Amino acid sequence: MKDKIVLITGGSRGIGASTALLAAKSGWNVCISYINQQASAASIVNEIKYGGNKAIAVKANIGSEQEIMALFEKIDAEFGRLDALVNNAGIITPIAQLVEMDAARLQSVFNINVVGTFLCTREAIKRMSTKKNGNGGSIVNVSSAAARIGSPNEFIDYAASKGAIDSMTLGLSKEIAAEGIRVNAVRPGLINTELHADTGEPDRVEKLENFIPMKRPGSADEVAKAIVWLMSDDASYVNGALLDVAGGR
Repeated sequence: MKDKIVLITGGSRGIGASTALLAAKSGWNVCISYINQQASAASIVNEIKYGGNKAIAVKANIGSEQEIMALFEKIDAEFGRLDALVNNAGIITPIAQLVEMDAARLQSVFNINVVGTFLCTREAIKRMSTKKNGNGGSIVNVSSAAARIGSPNEFIDYAASKGAIDSMTLGLSKEIAAEGIRVNAVRPGLINTELHADTGEPDRVEKLENFIPMKRPGSADEVAKAIVWLMSDDASYVNGALLDVAGGR
């Protein structure tokens, strides 16, 4: 993977941060985007550089097309190429039933989780497609087991946004396969990350772990290993896969 560059959106914490560090250990040069956790992003970049790889962190709101464009322009300027994209950035909102959700909440969730992912993917294709003089590459979407469970009484809006990502993964994998780009998704289940605090229930993992067949939550590192494998040449014939990393749930 020497000299290859991966963009990991939302790479300053949780699954994104673990993926950035593991990708660097596997030889990738890394760009992470972040929106609020500047200190954490800088720490990850420094750790990657200390290990001998190139890394940058770019502040970018994935809900803004203008900031997405600036993010990719920064990659062009710093690296001059892109070989993989991990669409990890996303938001989850406090637990609620649909009857309690307003338009602002729904628009925010779908704008970042779906529209932002589509726009980042569009820009990645422009740079990786062999039809556009690129070298091919890999796109890994971070979906969720919520897409098939539905997350009733919690956040069906989030689940629906991830269902859209599953559909995009399946369709796009066929659309651009002949252009040298593979498209896959991982669907994490209950993973022990900071994301649960955003739901309003920071102890959600402890409450639900007994519903998992393996009787424990997953770790961000366990999801990162699946992502980095899908990015790699070891998965060279894997395209259009929805890989559950959910402990059997």
